[in-house]
Amino acid sequence: MSAVAERNYRVNELTPDPSVTFDRRIAQQYLRYARMLATRGLVYSSTGNLVLRVLHGNYPDGICYVKCMGVSLEEMSIDDLVITDVPTGRILYGDRATTVGHQMNREILRLRPDVNAVIHLHHDETIAFFSAGYEELRFTGLTFPFLVQSYPHYLPAHINVEEDVAPIKTFIANTNVIIMKRHGFTVLGRNVSECYGRTNVLVGEVKRNIIAEQLSALRGTRPDYLPREDIEKMFKHGDSVMYPTPVKK
Repeated sequence: MSAVAERNYRVNELTPDPSVTFDRRIAQQYLRYARMLATRGLVYSSTGNLVLRVLHGNYPDGICYVKCMGVSLEEMSIDDLVITDVPTGRILYGDRATTVGHQMNREILRLRPDVNAVIHLHHDETIAFFSAGYEELRFTGLTFPFLVQSYPHYLPAHINVEEDVAPIKTFIANTNVIIMKRHGFTVLGRNVSECYGRTNVLVGEVKRNIIAEQLSALRGTRPDYLPREDIEKMFKHGDSVMYPTPVKK
């Protein structure tokens, strides 16, 4: 790790770095996806966030474009973006603090170099589903296994990895979705498009579970969920199905 990251910086310490320039192209991409999440009705107050990792020559872990505290993804403008490093959370560009949840985002990015986007939302149906006593999602269709390519990891309500990131290292290598009971969810992606797609698929699967359970209860049956062996085959072949390569002559 670089000497820059090893110094004892504090979270949200204002340490502007002239080598870190604000890329409006990245910022506009950020705003585009923030608006898309809001349009789908997934944004609630100033809670929740989107983080984009961008490569930078002086920062081996890259740098983070992230919404500052106090504004929602729905109402934010380009002026509400700040840039931090990954290891310490110091502010490299901008003059406002990040939310407490950014500590979770940074730890995920630190531990998962393949991940370049993180979305965290306080989704109503997810919170309601697990508050009703369900312990896990079951898969009703093919999209979740092919796109997400991992089982969700479920955190009990008393564990808040936004405040204490230590537990993240125990499970993050094996999942792309964290279900935070009574809190919401966090989704990982190799790029922001994948992260957004996985978020929508997760939201859809939660709703399908609710509908399948309700309709089956009315009929006196049980939902026809995908068997585990089929799910794990789909995890394995997800990239070839979702991202096929063109065939040359």
